Parts: sequence; C-alpha cells; structure tokens
Amino acid sequence: MLETATLGTASITVTGADLAGILSQTADDVLPPVYATSRMIGLMELAAARAMRPVLQAGELSVGVTVDIRHAAATPIGQTVHAEARYVGREGKLYVFDVLARDAGGEIGRGVHKRAVVSEARLLQGAAQRVAAG
Repeated sequence: MLETATLGTASITVTGADLAGILSQTADDVLPPVYATSRMIGLMELAAARAMRPVLQAGELSVGVTVDIRHAAATPIGQTVHAEARYVGREGKLYVFDVLARDAGGEIGRGVHKRAVVSEARLLQGAAQRVAAG
C-alpha cells in the first residue's frame, strides 16, 4: 500500500534534445527553443513512477493513464528542471498524484497525473496484438 504524501522526484538538465523545436517535422513547424511541454510531462511521469516502486510486484509496472497539466513558464537550454509527484490517494484502480516542476526561476508547471499498475507481459502482448491487427 502506498502511503499518502509519498514523494517521487526526477531531475534533468535541459539539452537541445529537450527543446520544443525538436518536435518540428517540417520547416513550417516553428516551435520555440525552450523546454518542451511533452518533456516536462515525461519528467513528472517519471517522478510518479518512482513513487510507485514500493507497490509493484515482480512482473508489474506502472503506466500513465491521464495527465492534466499546465505549463506556465519557459525554461532555456542548460537549466535544470526538478519534478516531484506527491501521492494523494486512489480513484478506483488509479493512483493519483499532484505533480509539480520547477527550475531555478521557480515553478514552471503543475497538475494532476494518474497511474495504474499493470502486468508487463499483458501490456506488451496487447501492444503486439494492436500492431498485428493494424
């Protein structure tokens, strides 16, 4: 059982691979050279996954189910971003986390993230079946 207020953390120093512009696929896709929202959400997910380690059994892992995130401030290359996920309780089978990200200037994003515990084998089998059916 996961205790309320269990905290998971993750940090990254922003590199060129973490910038929003890396998502561009054509010359018309103009995105800013700052930390991408998708990378921030990924860091928040990693923090929550780390918080869930104590509840996982052999062959299980946690997966992200929902994110409701606000990205409020830009972070330039070279800065370190810290994310934390604080467990606040369950909604049925879902583990609910308040997530927060900050850099040296303060808060850059926050929101709610929900995760589920799944069988790794079942998850991979389902993914393979989806590809085979497509």
